[in-house]
Amino acid sequence: MKIDQTFIRRRAHKRFATALFCCTAAAAVLAWMFHLWQSVPSAIRVRAGEQQNIDFYVPATAVIYKNNGDSPKEQGVSVSLDQEVTFYGEVEDTYTMAVELFGFIPFKNTSVSVIQDRELIPAGIPIGIYVKTDGVLVIDTGTFRGADGDQVQPAQDLLLPGDYIQRINGRAIEEKAELIEIIDNSNGERLHMEVEREGELLSLSLQPEMDEAGEYKLGIWVRDNAQGIGTLTFVDENRYFGALGHGVNDLDTSHLMELSRGNLYKTDIIAVNKGEAGSPGELTGVISYSAANILGDIRENTDCGIYGVINSDDLEMEEEALPIALKQEVETGSAQIICTIDEQRTYYDIEITAANIQDGNVNRGMEITVTDPALLEMTGGIVQGMFTSYNGSNNRKARKIKGFLMF
Repeated sequence: MKIDQTFIRRRAHKRFATALFCCTAAAAVLAWMFHLWQSVPSAIRVRAGEQQNIDFYVPATAVIYKNNGDSPKEQGVSVSLDQEVTFYGEVEDTYTMAVELFGFIPFKNTSVSVIQDRELIPAGIPIGIYVKTDGVLVIDTGTFRGADGDQVQPAQDLLLPGDYIQRINGRAIEEKAELIEIIDNSNGERLHMEVEREGELLSLSLQPEMDEAGEYKLGIWVRDNAQGIGTLTFVDENRYFGALGHGVNDLDTSHLMELSRGNLYKTDIIAVNKGEAGSPGELTGVISYSAANILGDIRENTDCGIYGVINSDDLEMEEEALPIALKQEVETGSAQIICTIDEQRTYYDIEITAANIQDGNVNRGMEITVTDPALLEMTGGIVQGMFTSYNGSNNRKARKIKGFLMF
């Protein structure tokens, strides 16, 4: 039988070309979908009593409906996102904008918040932070050598990184020491745990095993607190504060930490490690975790930062309060930031080079360049844990030009 090798090669080449075309087309579609996903913000804020016009420029429709059981999606307001959309709310409330591509493909849910207008005092003050987790946080599980010399892992597939151990045998657990004590005294009997996992409370049963030294263990790494240095962003007239500009995340699991309590402390900056191109520097400070140095109580930990109340008279903010600016109101151009480098709060010049409302990350969407010679000399530019953003201008009428950036 004679085989036509040329025909076989042509068919192979054709199959390869077809596969390559399909892969390229799929990659292009995925890239386009990702672009559309980024083009629709994950969260939108508007002021109560004011119209906000936003251009999305995506081939999609959306239904905006109120977040309560009495207002299902079918009773919401339909809008087209391929043109300018006007948002308006009379009072504070929260809504969901359910986005559908081409009017029928479920695509993304965006939170829409109607907020009251606010004026805030810029701070830019270095602070020490100490927070306690709500329960004991599981960082990871592992193996250890049991009494018979074999490797054991009692918590395998039961506890997961990011779990919070809330109770054991009915006893509330707040400290690592309490967890260790219960395991040590378990005599190898099963422990009945209440564990919070991604907002859901689970009941688990784990049995400690004895190690080579005769001590009972579960084979887990845990954490019950976090601490560090950050920046106080703002204080309002009621001494309510915001700080960091991002949430407190666990170093190992990268999860936003669930807090039971926390405090702000006075801190002194003792050194600045200069930043370089592509590598931000950092501030080095000293914190004394004593009751006399407490500035305030931390009450919330969110993706946008930590919030709470100043309860110390040692922190007096005498500066003028400034109106907030929403993310969609940020414009490129000259601006200022305020920070404390050499024991004095100072405004420094920057340039906002890009502003992008569509960026899905609540902590991004704006690009800046430090232009102030004094700040460049001290820090080399942006330094981690350093700034509160403040868009400065003498135009008090244009609220989108002057005010805090509220994303």
